[in-house]
Amino acid sequence: MGTVDELLEGLDAADRPSVERIYAIAREEAPDAEQGRGYGMPALVYRGKPLLSVMRAKKHIGVYPFSPDAVSAVADTLAGHPGIGLDKGTIRYQPDHPLPDDVVRALVRARREQIDG
Repeated sequence: MGTVDELLEGLDAADRPSVERIYAIAREEAPDAEQGRGYGMPALVYRGKPLLSVMRAKKHIGVYPFSPDAVSAVADTLAGHPGIGLDKGTIRYQPDHPLPDDVVRALVRARREQIDG
């Protein structure tokens, strides 16, 4: 799998809108981001560094901001949201329990600010 566009084309119709929405929000928050790869995954890349990847796994959709600190920045906001799980550098969710737009925006901003240094 090469690009974000190829990833989206290959998704099941039930998952595609949810994943597309997250990439669309990320592109709004980081309009200079380009398609690339991060840790072998299709990703948006900002200033040469991976910004965000969203991938369908067997049991969930994973959002990977390539930064445990970016996940920590939104962790409190996600507390109590059904169907959402957090790991060190990952947010997991189900399409029927999507991430709120404001959380996606905050996540992308946190990662972008890290890259900007």
